[in-house]
Amino acid sequence: MTDLASLYRGYIDCLNRQDWPKLGVFVHDDVRYNGRTVGLTGYRAMLERDFEQIPDLRFEISLLVADTQHVASRLDFACSPKGVFLGLPVNGRAVSFSENVFYRFRDGRIEIVWSVIDKAAIEAQLTQS
Repeated sequence: MTDLASLYRGYIDCLNRQDWPKLGVFVHDDVRYNGRTVGLTGYRAMLERDFEQIPDLRFEISLLVADTQHVASRLDFACSPKGVFLGLPVNGRAVSFSENVFYRFRDGRIEIVWSVIDKAAIEAQLTQS
């Protein structure tokens, strides 16, 4: 049995280091993201875009629950996205938000990702003076 909690922490470390060559250690070649097959190449491209749009991006685990096949995590972010982010004109302003994300693993690698980002939290911060 694989310790998915430890494996997931390794995955988050891989993301924070932007160690893209090692992404395949954690993510299946045919990974699906929010119902769409993106494959490892598309998943990597999505993450690279995220880091390009958010130079100070860092994934922080605030909650982690794992069983034998799934991981549920709440990730916290405090960052300054460039330009438009999630359709919102953030334009380099510092914002904090969370992402609730669920993963299904197959053979010790992420096969499916379901992600929901708290866009309302960002909107509320942008309307404050």
